[in-house]
Amino acid sequence: MEESIRFSVSLPKELLETLDRQIINKGYDSRSEFVRDLIREQITAERWESGEEAVYGNLTLIYDHHSRELNAKMIDLAHQNAAIVLCSTHVHIDHNNCMESIILKGKPNEIESVAAHIGGLRGVLFAKLTRASRLEG
Repeated sequence: MEESIRFSVSLPKELLETLDRQIINKGYDSRSEFVRDLIREQITAERWESGEEAVYGNLTLIYDHHSRELNAKMIDLAHQNAAIVLCSTHVHIDHNNCMESIILKGKPNEIESVAAHIGGLRGVLFAKLTRASRLEG
């Protein structure tokens, strides 16, 4: 396990009270774990903004599976971007709707382009790209 180093942070009382409410509401065990997550979030955001290294994304889609040719178009886009699309998972929500989770890896602009093209297809009811990155190094 990696060595932890303690440091202190000074906050106004009201801000600390707000922080503690956030920690309780989100189910964190400690202030430290909450702050670690905030730092990881910032590191991921900076890696996406720099655009210099490979990052990861999870494109979540909900779509009407009765939409004409939608599946074929999604598959075509995945094949055209095979170096970026790592895998996908398909779930049947109900008679009309499906959910797809597509894992992507590449430069941020490549991932965002693929996500926009797939998410913009007719019949896609919801599309959300979740950004992620390696946190070490």
